[in-house]
Amino acid sequence: MTDVTFRLFEYGTALRGEPDHALLRGAKSLGAMRTSRGHALVEMRALAGLIEAADGDVAGEVYEIGYEALRDLDLARDIPALYQRKEIRLADGSVAHTYVISGDQARGLRRVRGGDWRARFAPRGR
Repeated sequence: MTDVTFRLFEYGTALRGEPDHALLRGAKSLGAMRTSRGHALVEMRALAGLIEAADGDVAGEVYEIGYEALRDLDLARDIPALYQRKEIRLADGSVAHTYVISGDQARGLRRVRGGDWRARFAPRGR
């Protein structure tokens, strides 16, 4: 089963340069990408959470990842207690797996402006 690969959209702490990037060990970067419209990003303390929302899109990176690494990432993301893994549509029309939280889990959490985890502390524009 080691030759099976999946496309994974990552938008938070496993992005290149972020603390959990090592979880993507052996994954091949396919570059930067945004989700299709209909998604938003929220802060869950030190983690990011992607939700299905009517008005936004989310910035991230797409990876080709093997089965074992995806399984380990599922464990690290506490599937199904914290996140659910599902396929979503990306801005280019392709589909990739990603980790989502429910609208109920996101209630009361701060939305990340512009849907970009790395820019969450950027000063607001005028």
